Amino acid sequence: MLISLLCFVSLNLDTATYQHSLQDTVELHAIDVYASPLEKFSHGQTLHTIDSRDLADFQGQAFAEVLQQRTGLFLRQYGPGMLASLTMRGTSAGHNAVFWNGLPVNSPSLGQADFSIIPVGGFDQATIHYGSAGALYGTDAIGGAVHLNSRNQFNQGHQTRINTTLGSFGRWNQLVAYEFSNKNFSTRTRAYRNYTKNNFKFNNLARAGSPEERQRHAAVEQFGAMQDLAWNLSKKQQLSTSIWYNFSDRQIQPVMGSNDRDQQVDRNFRAVVDYNQFSSNLIWNIKSGVVLDEIDFNGSLSQTVQYLLSTDVDWTVSEKLQSKSGIRHNHVRGNLSSYQATDDRTELYQAINIRPISDLAISINLRQMIYDGTLAPFTPSAGAEWTFRKGEHNKISTHTAVSRSFKIPTLNDRFWVPGGNPDIEPEKSISSEIGLKQELEKNGFQLSNQINIYSMWVDNWIIWLPRGSFWSPENIREVRNQGIEYFGAASKTYGNVKVSLSATYNYTLATILNNISSNDRSQGNQLPLTPKHKAQGNIRIAYQSTEAMINGHWVGERYVNTDNISAVAPYGLLDLGINHKLKLFSTINATLGLQVNNLTNSDYQVLRLRAMPGRNYQININVNL
Repeated sequence: MLISLLCFVSLNLDTATYQHSLQDTVELHAIDVYASPLEKFSHGQTLHTIDSRDLADFQGQAFAEVLQQRTGLFLRQYGPGMLASLTMRGTSAGHNAVFWNGLPVNSPSLGQADFSIIPVGGFDQATIHYGSAGALYGTDAIGGAVHLNSRNQFNQGHQTRINTTLGSFGRWNQLVAYEFSNKNFSTRTRAYRNYTKNNFKFNNLARAGSPEERQRHAAVEQFGAMQDLAWNLSKKQQLSTSIWYNFSDRQIQPVMGSNDRDQQVDRNFRAVVDYNQFSSNLIWNIKSGVVLDEIDFNGSLSQTVQYLLSTDVDWTVSEKLQSKSGIRHNHVRGNLSSYQATDDRTELYQAINIRPISDLAISINLRQMIYDGTLAPFTPSAGAEWTFRKGEHNKISTHTAVSRSFKIPTLNDRFWVPGGNPDIEPEKSISSEIGLKQELEKNGFQLSNQINIYSMWVDNWIIWLPRGSFWSPENIREVRNQGIEYFGAASKTYGNVKVSLSATYNYTLATILNNISSNDRSQGNQLPLTPKHKAQGNIRIAYQSTEAMINGHWVGERYVNTDNISAVAPYGLLDLGINHKLKLFSTINATLGLQVNNLTNSDYQVLRLRAMPGRNYQININVNL
């Protein structure tokens, strides 16, 4: 009832900005495919869009490398090209929602996404939403969310792009893209193939004397294709669709000292259709999509499929009222070696924006999910931003948010045979944060600094425990997550030279609040595989057609178990790169790049006894026709 009433009530957060944006959307429909900004109802929370230059640096590589090397986030990597799972604000891999063009792509059976098989060439824009976002996105968004989006344009004519990357350890990646668009139609086709042998040298710590050996059985081959289409049906109607097929064949890198010969093949198919209708103060969207995932591990096949249908109305009621109301339905099927199961999820959501005065913005979000006839935890959130100092060149603002989120138990948690627990409860969290942001722009110098302090309590944390001859999940663990995040960026132009700097730092305390048995010694300790410290910095210097880059990131120690006795040593990596743009035959633009990764040849591990490569090189060749 509350949600139904609120569907007709809203307040505008930033009326002037939004109305300008909405008007632009209507007038410029022939230039860009419409997409609702993620920031619109996220006031009080932190969203970060990854720089397009960083995505260009990692063309042909997995998105896991971008996140690990260019952000303050930590990924648990089981080797180069192997499973890479994200942790945000100290939560587990399954506590982070991942979306591709609005479709949830976390595995329904495993509850997480593998960032090692998401190639950078599969999307155009990546945005990270830090912190609890269940009210905005639904299940899995306890720690945060990652949004990957395609971007089509109109009135651009014919364009062709060819990217090639050659590198150490047998790396050879290729991408070919062709697109055409006129006033009312846009199409783009992309195809890629990535291969690396991963035969790097490493010191085998599992053998006496830690001899140097060459990594075996770690080759990765991946290929895929994408098709994007968009039509302007009229001045106020737009239809768009995206299709993505991805195939990965991996030799699973064994731990040091092991001779395992595991093999895994992943097949992923994703398709989405969006219809948008515009008016002067209203945008109506209908979205339909399908996500099919297949994992073949050593001949054991697991298949899941998700069907999605949603609709929402984004409505500017008046100068101080803005609302978004919607409903989403997911149908999930799992066909695994251990079980077959289905799951239906229906969500009602309502977002409200309020701007009582010009410098104060407030967002309120409400969401209620029903899965298989069971009410998931109700998830409200509220956030606010206040610009309390605004000068000619300097602006200082503060923001705060409180929210509740949840995670539905995975299909494996509920239906695995033997051991699945159909009565397992959703994990749930309560989160709060506060932050301060400064923005300065004067005489060609730009500076921004932001610091966040957050606290999160996660209850009903699911753990699989031995129960006789098999394992079974239970809601036992309680965890308190607290931390500090810093984001900084600066740039200055000196004639033909532009210098840019960026830096991030994350301090994360993920404290276990209880023991799960009389022999457990976890209480008060840091969660395993979760570093307390991570820092990253990047410097770019551009002169005319040439750009040089230096990037470094440092990761603190990670405990192996909940007793916090043994740990993986901290490590730091330094990378260098240079790019040069060329103009050929007046119609061809090319970019040549050279990168040196792990410049200091550090011997390190992200996870215990999982070898990682030393110094390595890559050459990037990009041609645009």
